[in-house]
Amino acid sequence: MGEKLSILLCEDDENLGMLLREYLNAKGYAAELCPDGEEGYKAFLKNKYDLCVFDVMMPKKDGFTLAQEIRQTNTEIPIIFLTAKTLKEDVLEGFKIGADDYLTKPFSMEELTFRIEAILRRVHGKKQKEVSTYKLGRFTFDAQKQLLVIDGRQTKLTTKESELLALLCAHANEILQREFALKTIWIDDNYFNARSMDVYITKLRKHLKEDPSVEIINIHGKGYKLIIPSED
Repeated sequence: MGEKLSILLCEDDENLGMLLREYLNAKGYAAELCPDGEEGYKAFLKNKYDLCVFDVMMPKKDGFTLAQEIRQTNTEIPIIFLTAKTLKEDVLEGFKIGADDYLTKPFSMEELTFRIEAILRRVHGKKQKEVSTYKLGRFTFDAQKQLLVIDGRQTKLTTKESELLALLCAHANEILQREFALKTIWIDDNYFNARSMDVYITKLRKHLKEDPSVEIINIHGKGYKLIIPSED
C-alpha cells in the first residue's frame, strides 16, 4: 500500500469533529482536524492534502470564505462542504465557489466516506489517463493540465470545469445526455447536482465566448451540445 491520502477537516463542533476525524482515520485516511477556518487556512498553507471537508458555519472564518481563499491558489483540490443549512441558495453558493460535493447535517459517516471515495477515485483516475488535448475553433484545451488557450493566452480551469469541458469535447457536435454527464462527474443526478452543472455550463460559456464559432447549446429535455467547427 502507498501513503495514506490526507484530508483537511474543519469543523467547529468539537464532538462531531473528533468523531469524524477518528472515523476517517479508522477508514485509512490521515485526517487533520481544525476548529475554525483560520486554523484551517494555516494548516492548508503548511501541509499537502488530497481533499478538504469544511463545515460552512465556523467562527473566525466560515467554510465558504476558507474555500474561496484556497481556490485562489489551488483550483484542483476537491472540497466537500458540511452544513446544517438546507437553503438552495447556500448550496448553489458552495458550487459557485468550486465545491465538489455538499452534505447536509445530519448525515451518516458511511455517506461521507462514500462521497470522499467517489471524488478521489475520479480525481486519481483522471490523473492516470494519457494527455488529452482538444482543438475547439481558435481554442486549444489541455484536459490534463486544465488549460484553455486562445491566441497565446491561458485560462486555468477548475477541476469541475475541466471535467465537464472534456466530456463535452468527447461528444463534440453530438448531444451530451444530462443524466450521463451528472452521473459521470457528480456521481448522482439529483436536483442540487443538476443546478451545479448549470452553473458550470454558464462558466464554460464565458470562457469560450471569444470564439463565436464555439458554443454550448441547450437541447431541451435532453442535455447539451458543444458546437465546434470542423478542422478541415
